[in-house]
Amino acid sequence: MKTVKNKISVLLSVFNGEKTLERCVESILTQSYKNFELLILNDGSDDATALICDSFNDDRIKLFKIDQNQGLTKSLNYLASFAEGEFLARQDADDLSLNSRFEKQINLFFEDSELDFVTSRALDKNNNKKIPRFRHKLNPKIAINYFNPFIHGTLMMKNSSFQNLGGYDERFKLAQDYRLFKTAITSDSKYKFINEPLYVLNNHDNLSNNFKKEQAYYANCVKKNLNPDSTSFFDN
Repeated sequence: MKTVKNKISVLLSVFNGEKTLERCVESILTQSYKNFELLILNDGSDDATALICDSFNDDRIKLFKIDQNQGLTKSLNYLASFAEGEFLARQDADDLSLNSRFEKQINLFFEDSELDFVTSRALDKNNNKKIPRFRHKLNPKIAINYFNPFIHGTLMMKNSSFQNLGGYDERFKLAQDYRLFKTAITSDSKYKFINEPLYVLNNHDNLSNNFKKEQAYYANCVKKNLNPDSTSFFDN
């Protein structure tokens, strides 16, 4: 698909997000940078998510629905296949983007045409503390071999760079962001990190924390450059 110059496609997959989705979407619609589309996939929700999605009245929103939950990795690739934007931005349904996030991130791309992706710090939704506290000071090229030094929800990436990396590896049902970031770093992708928090992260009751054992398994596969077992935790 031919992309639209300077446009951002926001990828938002939601599963049972009735408690947080409305505020999340509002944080996108009120961005100071206005040239974007918001792609929302209702990934098999069985709560009021569908009703909330249908209540949105903004031409920049494009709604998609899948009856059976397929998980975040496949959902993000699915949304990316419809993205018109020159840039892709991530957003989780239980998080918020601060008003100037898109503007500050895309300005870095305008300043450096060779840039592949940009991330930032965030605020912890529960205590308002800046995260990461110290890890962002480490060299990502070294840190990536031991842990994911980036916050997935803060990611903005060139659509072309995302496609060149092969998108999200669908063998990774969790830690798909870690896998993408490691592939990007080891492929010498050019990136910048914004020290300022531009995102509010639900750092407690989220997918990674609710499936800690599974998250650790997939993250370990990334660290050791292993392929996940085709029979995963979620298939048992």
